[in-house]
Amino acid sequence: MKYSGQTQFKHNTQPSTGILLVNLGTPEAPTPAAVRKYLAEFLADPRVVEIPRLIWRMILHGVILRIRPRPVARNYAKIWTEQGSPLMVESQATADKLQAKVEEVLPGPVHVVLAMRYGQPSIARGLQQLREKHAERLLIVPMYPQYSATTTAAVYDEVSNHLQRWRWLPQFRMLMQYHDHPLYIQAITDQIKASFEKQGKPDKLIMSFHGIPQRYHKAGDPYYCQCQKTARLVSESLNFTADDWMLCFQSRFGREPWLQPYLDKTLEVMPEQGIKSVQIIAPGFAADCLETLEELAMQNAELFKQNGGESFHYIPALNDSPAHIDLLLALIKEETKGWPETDPDTQSVDVKSRAANAEAIDGY
Repeated sequence: MKYSGQTQFKHNTQPSTGILLVNLGTPEAPTPAAVRKYLAEFLADPRVVEIPRLIWRMILHGVILRIRPRPVARNYAKIWTEQGSPLMVESQATADKLQAKVEEVLPGPVHVVLAMRYGQPSIARGLQQLREKHAERLLIVPMYPQYSATTTAAVYDEVSNHLQRWRWLPQFRMLMQYHDHPLYIQAITDQIKASFEKQGKPDKLIMSFHGIPQRYHKAGDPYYCQCQKTARLVSESLNFTADDWMLCFQSRFGREPWLQPYLDKTLEVMPEQGIKSVQIIAPGFAADCLETLEELAMQNAELFKQNGGESFHYIPALNDSPAHIDLLLALIKEETKGWPETDPDTQSVDVKSRAANAEAIDGY
């Protein structure tokens, strides 16, 4: 294996802390070709699809990548903006505002770089950007509040794969989940309250999370339990009764059983149960994307109304809101305790140590 070193390393170069903010990813355009390229990378990850590789490759390349890109591209076209994919636009805006915030309140230097697990900008590119900024300390922040092997662990795999090629490794930490962080729960709660003030309280609030196959949960993935805890804490913060809200899972794929209750099946029967108005929020999505803007706000709204529902309102993700930036800043400060660029008490000790070391090397 060939190891690469720091670019133009000098012993007196000012070190920094790097924050790699990672979201899932998006096609580069709402076209079948771009979607096919994206899905080929995404669905090839064994963390995402746990099926024997030979069998899955035959299914993926023989069936899925021949059929799925065109309808998925049409769905992306419905939500695409002049600036590009909503997921990319919102994630980059979040990274930019977070960079401004850390420059304002942390000792620094701290550099925030956005990466996508699949597609561009890649994790490899993000890591290289931080290495060029002399990041001797590295915090990975997956934008997934609830841990799952399909998401958070997939980020770890990719980061680790690239760090194996570095000669000089940075101090490395990774945020694994924040499903029950008080600021996260408060931010989701406030988002719901703001919607209720504007739209009125619905017959039912639905908290929808992306599903995973049931066998992943049975194999030990904590995702289901963390979704349940998030929803419970939010409902308690709202002083809701059991009749006021429910949790559902969306976006299932394939024929095997996924986490339940299924959102679409639930929406189909709600009107006949007397539930005519619903508001829905997806706490597991840090930024709005295809699954929220097209699947939830369009497909599921239509499904609900076709079955007799009268009012359906989607509550946006946290996106680049001040509450989201404050949450991410708090997580960074908690996860980087003892690092001089983020901890004022540690900074003075590190600066003195480096000055002494530089003097010693200069005299060598």
